[in-house]
Amino acid sequence: MQKNHLEFNKGKEISTSSAVSPALCDYLNYRQFLADFYKYKREATKGALRSYNYAVFSAAANIKSPNYLKMIIEGKRNLSDDMISKFGKAVGLNKEQTDEFRLLVQFTQAGDTADRNMFLKKLSEHRVDVKLKSGEIDRKSFEKVPNWVAWIIYAMVDQEAVGFDAPTLKQLLRGKASTDEIENALKSLISKGDLIVDEVTGTFKKARNLTESPEEIPVALVRKLQAQLMYLGLESLYQDQPTEREFGTLTMSLTKAEFEEIKFKLRQMRKAINKDNSISRMKTKGDRVYQLNIQLFPVSNAVDGLTEKRAAAVQQSKNAASMAARAVLPEAGSLEMKSQLDSAGKVNPEVGVVSAVEAKIEVETSISPNSKSSNVSSLVANAASAADLFR
Repeated sequence: MQKNHLEFNKGKEISTSSAVSPALCDYLNYRQFLADFYKYKREATKGALRSYNYAVFSAAANIKSPNYLKMIIEGKRNLSDDMISKFGKAVGLNKEQTDEFRLLVQFTQAGDTADRNMFLKKLSEHRVDVKLKSGEIDRKSFEKVPNWVAWIIYAMVDQEAVGFDAPTLKQLLRGKASTDEIENALKSLISKGDLIVDEVTGTFKKARNLTESPEEIPVALVRKLQAQLMYLGLESLYQDQPTEREFGTLTMSLTKAEFEEIKFKLRQMRKAINKDNSISRMKTKGDRVYQLNIQLFPVSNAVDGLTEKRAAAVQQSKNAASMAARAVLPEAGSLEMKSQLDSAGKVNPEVGVVSAVEAKIEVETSISPNSKSSNVSSLVANAASAADLFR
């Protein structure tokens, strides 16, 4: 069975098998794509009269240096625009794929963060367009997902004194969208029933949520929208005064359990903010539309084998906690109580929800002769609640 794992800075899901030619659309690093392509060709020509090598590639690319591909893969050289076309030809890319390869090269080689974000946005949009043309992404699914312009116009319904004509919206959108983009977005929102016009007041109102079935949206479309909104954040960093925005960063080392805990807290925070804002907008209109982006992502790989070692240590801790919890139960305790505490001892040992010490304190200090069952049930309820926390 083929096994895949995502590895930071590789830019794709690395496959343990090289039997299949690497797909360009899986990569975010063109050097890794070329390395995997070369490995694939070497494997595919094993036993042939002439096996694939760097010289064969150079001949196909019409370049003189036989080791040029090797230097590119190792990062010792960069690809020029002219070389991009030659390399695309050598690996068998068509025109559309060569355009994608060019964006991938520009993204990988960009030294400035702003440029990298710009090329990543363009690359994401290009890949969605290709999947739309090929039918990999259904046109109806695509039309369900509003672009960033429609997303903001939809939110502007809750902004005070907004005129929903293209010139006004263009000015309010700070010139970031063209008149055509605004008109198309507004037309789409109305035709799909996302926005309706009040017959009495003539004002726009929200008729429903923009994404009623988010599970049906293809991942590529979600990435495209998120990339567009995050790029707006990068522009704000350079365009807006610090008094008009809030940007902060935090770089830290986490265990897998700590990461899951923080991810849960961020999701809950986002939901709480959205709920409070929705209630506020029912009472009064807002002054401006703001975009809140929450990001938590890896910037390093785990050391090989460390995850397995940690898992083994967690299992040992889990077993010890379960044994210690049984030991502190009163001898007269019922089988039901022991069963409940066993369940408690199994809840998220990786994040220390119920430890042996906590179980001992809970039982020894809280269980009276007349309330043993109820207090243990309380312990189980607390543990179950904590289990919910990390789902």
